[in-house]
Amino acid sequence: MRTIAIIAGKEIQEGLRNRWVLATTLLLAALALSLTFLGSAPTGNVGADALDIVVVSLSSLTIFLLPLIALLISHDAIVGEMERGTMILLLSYPVGRYQIVLGKFCGHVLILAFATVIGYGVAAGALAVSGAKVLAASWYAFAWMIGTSIMLGAAFVAIGYLISGLARDRGTAAGASVGVWLVMVLVFDMALLGILVVDQGKIVSATVLEYLLFFNPTDIYRLANLTGFNVSQFSGMAGLAGSAGASTLALMVGMTLWIGVPLGLATVSFARREL
Repeated sequence: MRTIAIIAGKEIQEGLRNRWVLATTLLLAALALSLTFLGSAPTGNVGADALDIVVVSLSSLTIFLLPLIALLISHDAIVGEMERGTMILLLSYPVGRYQIVLGKFCGHVLILAFATVIGYGVAAGALAVSGAKVLAASWYAFAWMIGTSIMLGAAFVAIGYLISGLARDRGTAAGASVGVWLVMVLVFDMALLGILVVDQGKIVSATVLEYLLFFNPTDIYRLANLTGFNVSQFSGMAGLAGSAGASTLALMVGMTLWIGVPLGLATVSFARREL
């Protein structure tokens, strides 16, 4: 455990030294602040809680941005170290390959969690300072959104590690990461929508659709944040919220599997790989 913590600390130090941690935090904070004050402007007319609108806006932002950031920071975690020759040096110490994967993974997730909490937290703090009336339930929805955003980021970090463990060079890993992002974030839902239009409810029922959504971590995140609490009526998913039967436990299990399975496969792939 101590070895994993040391490797995680090394990843955090490198992230701070390269300034991309600061850049990611500032990017999330800037976008969150923009969405907060632009998105909450019409709430007085529609009778919505300002923070509910912020949760919807930030959830939509998270689905597109956080997976991309996670893949960018993780796609060369293994293959990049091997190309630079630093992996051989690291393995010369009494450390197992699984410890390297877990340590680097923990470091990257902690960095992503820091950027998410600070970036989105600044927006919520600014909303509170502005004097906007916010219900306690809305704060709970915001905290839930932060937690699930970190889990979504962890899932894509794990996917990035799997890509890095399988790719033969950094260029291939980068291309595969962009392809995975496009499929998960854009193509999957468009294909699913096309199937629903063609099927007209004959085969793909509401239950089947719900199962299909579990094949994509971004859709699990969407179900967890945009169909619950008070926000479904503002997210355009009120109809799905009414028919969704997945429990919170099922959603969390699904997201946990999306973290654990790719990370486990990445560990096995790296363990069998020749340097």
